[in-house]
Amino acid sequence: MTSYFIRPLDYAQPRDDKAFKTTLHLSERLLVGLNTLRPGQAQPLHDHTHQDKFYQVLEGVGVFTVGEETKICGPGELILAPAGIVHGVENQSADLLSFLTVIAPAPGR
Repeated sequence: MTSYFIRPLDYAQPRDDKAFKTTLHLSERLLVGLNTLRPGQAQPLHDHTHQDKFYQVLEGVGVFTVGEETKICGPGELILAPAGIVHGVENQSADLLSFLTVIAPAPGR
């Protein structure tokens, strides 16, 4: 049976070769994932033409860019990236950065 209660940081497994990603939930309507970036790792700027997205920082500090705005964000901060707006994140700190990524509708659906 699938549990509807998840502790996302229990799934954080940073990788040396690239940013770590795991899907916590996937349906036709929604994708919920966990991303963990080691110091120096980044999610390059990109956009989703038909999907809205948000990031929720769980631990660490990251440099988030949405459109023309860039901001350093830490635990508890929510970053919105509406459909068609370029966005990305970089870990410029000395610590791990873990954040939820939520996309609706789910990519490829």
